[in-house]
Amino acid sequence: RTWFGTKGSVVQIHSPRPCRCTMKATRFLIAGIVQGVGFRFFAERAARNAGVKGYVRNLPDGRVEAVAAGRAEALRTFAEHLRTGPRGARVDGVEITEVELEDDSTGFTIRG
Repeated sequence: RTWFGTKGSVVQIHSPRPCRCTMKATRFLIAGIVQGVGFRFFAERAARNAGVKGYVRNLPDGRVEAVAAGRAEALRTFAEHLRTGPRGARVDGVEITEVELEDDSTGFTIRG
């Protein structure tokens, strides 16, 4: 943002965090052979490379859930990686849902 001060001076204010208006949060449910093949570790690495924050975890029904927040382009990159999965996995489908953006997560973690 640019603000104009007194006598024509220009003051620029930089926010240390991206504007929430440009951030989105997405929930991914990945089905197939996705447990016991390193999928969560793969997703963690993909998230860090894409620049998204959130978490990934195994679900009791055999799927993997990932919730990620970031800019739209970063989320698209992350989604592409999830659709491919690691060597040894077979991704049969990825269900994608937009979810509420939470401010409390930092980085990307593996849960359960």
